[in-house]
Amino acid sequence: MGKQLGLREFVALIALLFALIALGTDMMLPALGLMAHDLGLADENRAQLIITVFLFGTGLGQLVSGPMSDAYGRKLILGVGILLFVFASVWAAMTSSFTMLLIARFVQGLGISAPRAAGNAMVRDLYSGRQMARVISLAMMIFVLAPAVAPLMGQAIMIQFGWRAIFTVCMLSGVIAFLWMLIRQQETLAIENRLPFTLTSLISGYKIVFTSKRVVITTLVQSCVLGGLFAYLSSAHQVYSEWLDSEEMFPIYFCGIALMSSLSNVVTATLVERVGMWVLSAVAIGANAIISILVLTTLYFEMVPQAYILPVFVAWSVVVFFSLAMCIGNLMSLAMEPVGDIAGLASSIIGSTSTMLSIGLAIPIGMMFNGTGIPLIASVTCLAITAFTLHWFNPRNV
Repeated sequence: MGKQLGLREFVALIALLFALIALGTDMMLPALGLMAHDLGLADENRAQLIITVFLFGTGLGQLVSGPMSDAYGRKLILGVGILLFVFASVWAAMTSSFTMLLIARFVQGLGISAPRAAGNAMVRDLYSGRQMARVISLAMMIFVLAPAVAPLMGQAIMIQFGWRAIFTVCMLSGVIAFLWMLIRQQETLAIENRLPFTLTSLISGYKIVFTSKRVVITTLVQSCVLGGLFAYLSSAHQVYSEWLDSEEMFPIYFCGIALMSSLSNVVTATLVERVGMWVLSAVAIGANAIISILVLTTLYFEMVPQAYILPVFVAWSVVVFFSLAMCIGNLMSLAMEPVGDIAGLASSIIGSTSTMLSIGLAIPIGMMFNGTGIPLIASVTCLAITAFTLHWFNPRNV
């Protein structure tokens, strides 16, 4: 069933598949405080686990969904993963236990790992090199609208119907994505090109991936980049509500930040075929590091009047999100380029490793929240410097 879609519809479909991850993350942000209260949490910092457990499930699930998509095709694994996401969304909406909510969120993450791994592999099946980076960047231009409007949607849904209704929206979004993919998109991996799902093939795939200098370095760089992003997402609601006294305006600020950062994908789609993925990634990460150092210095030494802390933090957030959005797609393309013959397995290893490493960085950063945004800014600064240093040693011919 389905056919090979034109570029525009294919990009839109991939963007929706990616957007399910953003919806499952960002719509929750305004509701974390209410969830913590309703579920009886004594330490509100623990509510951040609602975000990080979901992302951890996404990372871990890619270890299975990627290689299975190499063995059984992209569509089957995408369909099963999306349906698992839909089931877990219903489960999360019905539970009254924080522990059960975290389990449901983990299962949600496992399900949504399929669009992350098999979706990237589907792009790699059809495109390569800088053209692949352009397709991913175009998808990210649409995808970025999801985190831009998701907190506003989440807040509106929470106010009108309660926080459980947010999971109902996740379920409906998953159903739409499932039907669109099932009816319109044909399988992109021919039967003769499939790899058996065996221990031998997995070990062989791991050897191929982890003996590539570019893949290893790029995966570590991506881990630092995503670590900063996930730390920001898990801490943002508390930073805006407790430090900046802007809880009600948080979704609006977040929307503005995400929309402004979406311009980075226009820049990437325009320039990537001219200057290459390495250069754009280096510029983005370097700019993030420099601006973060300046902002951290001025705030730590109290060089900014109290009235200007909010606009300074928002401006810094724009820079961080802009740079992250510019380099994430390019980094994935850099990592995938040498391993196109095992795209599904490679995507799963790269995505899973970078996600789980980044979660390992983000959780302690989030728990460091002390009523100010200084620990977050300092951590993002350190990660940006580390990422740039690692990226400098990456092969530069793409």
